[in-house]
Amino acid sequence: QADLKESGGGSVQTGGSLKLSCLASESIPSRCTMAWYRQAPGKEREFVASIPFDAETPHTNYGDSVKGRFTISQDDAENTVYLEMNDLKTEDTAVYYCASEWGPFSLRGGKCGRRGQGTQVTVSS
Repeated sequence: QADLKESGGGSVQTGGSLKLSCLASESIPSRCTMAWYRQAPGKEREFVASIPFDAETPHTNYGDSVKGRFTISQDDAENTVYLEMNDLKTEDTAVYYCASEWGPFSLRGGKCGRRGQGTQVTVSS
């Protein structure tokens, strides 16, 4: 499927920043709730952030471990969701996945309920 292509991962030192992008050419037009998850080796998948379609800042949600450091945003015109990550820590090292979920604004018959292939983020001290 062409939907949900992540990019922007890489290696960075602690305290650094990265900005992930997810091209959601079908999910955003379907008005899905967009989300980021991550999974580190040997650990369970962890919720990072989510943003409902057409959401203002107060309606975004974050995992406790990233609050105040990560920001999720969405550009509907570009069909892209972003995850800006600041003050990165070694424990942020993981594969980051973009996901589309059914939400309150999702279109009937839309292309939600998907996950991308992931992009690796490595934070070293």
